[in-house]
Amino acid sequence: MSSVDSQIVMKAPLFAALDEDTAERLVTSMSPRMLARGEQLFHEGDRGDSLYVIISGKVKLGRASSDGRESLLSVLGPGEMFGELSLFDPGPRLTSATAVSDTELIGLDNKDLRAFLADHPEVAMQMLAGLARRLRRTNEGLSDLVFTDVPGRVAKALLDLAGRFGQPAEGGVRVRHDLTQEELAQLVGASRETVNKALADFAGRGWLSLGAKSVTLLDLDRLRRRAR
Repeated sequence: MSSVDSQIVMKAPLFAALDEDTAERLVTSMSPRMLARGEQLFHEGDRGDSLYVIISGKVKLGRASSDGRESLLSVLGPGEMFGELSLFDPGPRLTSATAVSDTELIGLDNKDLRAFLADHPEVAMQMLAGLARRLRRTNEGLSDLVFTDVPGRVAKALLDLAGRFGQPAEGGVRVRHDLTQEELAQLVGASRETVNKALADFAGRGWLSLGAKSVTLLDLDRLRRRAR
């Protein structure tokens, strides 16, 4: 793993409480995994036996309803961790994990992780803190579905994606989210047509410009106000 990759991976809660040498040893004990866009790492209902840290690319976590509709709960990128819930609450996976771009991961099975945590209990607290942050985001999303209209949810989702994946661009922040229009609509919890209408409205106002699986945010202040 390159030094750049190491810097990305060390942001994960699994490594935050460790010194550099211990973290490097743990990384080398983890198993690499490559996913192509659209490839599923695990399905909802599968046995949860490993956690994963993203080195490059993006992964979406989603759930499917009985009629086949999908709800996209979150999109995760480099340095973020997922799958750790099975360590604290053994049971079937609550979500499916699917690559939304070519993705490189490293994984650690629960048996090895439990042995590691026995020697480094401080890491468990960091992992629980990471779970709590994700739960807080989920709760905020549920509140938004009740109290915020679709354009407000679109603005908030774009700002969240910009905070994690945005890069400075001429006149604003470019966000390469790698999501299709349907996936972006699933993330917002609305129909594709309604989300596209909101995006077109924002573009017409000069708040953003649209690209292929990307968006450039041009007026962050206006978007923040619309997201409230």
